[in-house]
Amino acid sequence: MEITADKRWLSVAEISEHLGVAQITIYRWLESHKIPAHRVGRQWRFQLEEIDNWVRGGGAKESQAATSKKRSTGIEKSDRNMASKETTKV
Repeated sequence: MEITADKRWLSVAEISEHLGVAQITIYRWLESHKIPAHRVGRQWRFQLEEIDNWVRGGGAKESQAATSKKRSTGIEKSDRNMASKETTKV
C-alpha cells in the first residue's frame, strides 16, 4: 500500500511552513484546541486535507477580541515606556 503525499501525516514544522506561520502559532492553536490535529505518542500530526478545510472554513482567522487585545496591549506598553523615559529625564 502506497501513501500519497496528500494522505501523509505532517509535523508541526511542515504545517507551519505550509500555512506560512511560525511554529509557535501552531502550538498556540493546539493549546486552544483550534486546529485539527492528532496526537501520535508525544508528537502532533496533521492531515493536509483537514488543515486546508479548516483554513477555508475560517478556523485560522484571528478573533476580533484577540486582535483588539493585542492592539490595546501594544499601545499600553508604549505608553508605559514613554512614561518611564519621561520620569527618568526629570
